[in-house]
Amino acid sequence: MRAIDNPETTAPAGEVYRAFWRWHFYAGLLVLPILMLMALTGGLYLFKDELTAVVHRPLVVVAEGPARTAPAAWIKAAEAATGGAAKQVVIPERADRSVLITVETQGEKQTAYVDPYTGAVLGTTQPGGVMGVIKHIHSLEIAGPVMNLLVEVVAGWAIVLVATGIFLWWPRGQTGGIVTVRSTPAKRLFWRDLHAVTGLFAGGVIAFLAVTGMPWSAFWGKEVREITTQAGWGRPKPPVAEQHHGKPAAVEEATGVPWALQTTAPPPSGAQGAMADMDDHAHHMMMMDAPAPLDANAIVAKARAAGLTGGFTLSLPKAPGGTWTAGSMSDKVEQTRAVYLDGGDGRVLGDIGYRQFGPAAQAIEWGIAVHEGRQFGLVNKLVMLAGCVAVWLMGVSAIVMWWKRRPQGRLAAPARPTHRGAYAGLLAIVLPLALLYPLVGASLVAALLVDLILRRLMTPRAQTGA
Repeated sequence: MRAIDNPETTAPAGEVYRAFWRWHFYAGLLVLPILMLMALTGGLYLFKDELTAVVHRPLVVVAEGPARTAPAAWIKAAEAATGGAAKQVVIPERADRSVLITVETQGEKQTAYVDPYTGAVLGTTQPGGVMGVIKHIHSLEIAGPVMNLLVEVVAGWAIVLVATGIFLWWPRGQTGGIVTVRSTPAKRLFWRDLHAVTGLFAGGVIAFLAVTGMPWSAFWGKEVREITTQAGWGRPKPPVAEQHHGKPAAVEEATGVPWALQTTAPPPSGAQGAMADMDDHAHHMMMMDAPAPLDANAIVAKARAAGLTGGFTLSLPKAPGGTWTAGSMSDKVEQTRAVYLDGGDGRVLGDIGYRQFGPAAQAIEWGIAVHEGRQFGLVNKLVMLAGCVAVWLMGVSAIVMWWKRRPQGRLAAPARPTHRGAYAGLLAIVLPLALLYPLVGASLVAALLVDLILRRLMTPRAQTGA
């Protein structure tokens, strides 16, 4: 597998071009299949509400009735139908949509769809239904938690692809193939121009998607959340005394809890706070005298009174009388809000919204909302979709270009520069990314080692004329 000769000269300018072309080639080789998979699933997930209403129409769409049944009845029906315990209730904003209840049975979760007017369970699916599966494929969690680490690597190398691609596109005296596509699909020139021009117009969107996708990575996202919180740039410090109930919100399908609050535990209810320092006897006596905890009906009414008038998610407490969490489901990031309600008397224990976030958390939350196509409506979705389509156009055109120029039986990688100084400009782009995203840095070191090994293996063959 020998590298092909670059038509550039061995002059310094040609050497720099060769360095960029070689790394652009290898970056694409490393991440292109996964990047195309993520673009496909991400493009579908942009329209998750619309697609869910089509795929799961009998479960999702309901006929409006004269009156709704009570929230407690929804939970009771879902638990009876599944034999599990309800963990979360998603109350939709639209009147013709069913209520989604996450139920856990023997450690396994599923979503129950309940008609809010009749209280009947319409059916169940895996968490989030088909769109939940697509989301797990997009995050690579479907292959296990370790694979989610690859999200950071792929996103980082996607940025490398965009940066090196812009350098390779930059006009160097040519008059065609800058903003237009020349020739016909039978010629390699057509695919080269299609690749370059698509990258020019969509590179910014692709880089944006890569950067704003980082908060979901298992390593970088967690570390940044903790660092920004400790620095006072992230979520505000809540009055926390217990761990958040259930599974961390980062892996829930629809929590309503913003990224910046996904490690925030709900503050303890009044009863929980009073019981913290009690011995067993005092605890028992207090439980005997304490009034019955509020049910879902009262908590939903309290959440509505607190201003959650649209759709919202309701996370149930771990124990009766514990803290309930109500999260707004608004598409606009400025309306992000999480309200913590005392399970004993319904008091608002905490009310944290976008305005209370630090600058880093606000920027990340805004990026996530745009990434998911929520912030600016349909235009937002279409622009993000265009970026996903562009990834496929460039992926297909790259494969065709390689196929048309490859020597038989060879990888046809661009030749490495003969002057090591040619890598200086390339490192100026790659090293900051390696420092900002540690897993990208680790993959960079691995790629350099592989390239060094291949160079040592190929040198004897080149000397013998192989």
